[in-house]
Amino acid sequence: MSKPVEKPVSGPAPACRVKVFIQKASPEDARTVAELAARLWPDHDADELTGEMQDLLANDECAVFLALADGEPVAFAQCQLRHDYVEGAESSPVGYMEGVYVAEEYRRQGVAARLLHSCELWTASMGCTEFASDCELTNSESRLFHLGTGFTEANRIACFVKHLARN
Repeated sequence: MSKPVEKPVSGPAPACRVKVFIQKASPEDARTVAELAARLWPDHDADELTGEMQDLLANDECAVFLALADGEPVAFAQCQLRHDYVEGAESSPVGYMEGVYVAEEYRRQGVAARLLHSCELWTASMGCTEFASDCELTNSESRLFHLGTGFTEANRIACFVKHLARN
């Protein structure tokens, strides 16, 4: 795979075709973030995710950014520092985007790119020199977003699991 192109993360935020305000979420925002996260991860409900978000928002190595339109939450991005091996990365820790969700009516207008930019700035402020992410092989929309915002594909994998017989 090709080497990532180094891009500065300072400078202006990417253009956005709708007016949104990006803010770093605080522990008080856990329920709001969880409600958006439940749309991204439908196998989990907002009640379950609220506890997880409270833990994340209290962790100095995690950050969540909210996009607000007219004061209402319409999107979020969750990132954190990863100290484990990150496919394609050459440093540690690495900033990692764990998830990004944008409400349907705000998609394809630059909101996710603005959230990504906030994650990158936060990660750089934490001393990281690389930022990574992943998506399902079948998620072509996410793959195009990543490629369109400066990521390079590091690898493609299929994961397997096998149940073992009990003796």
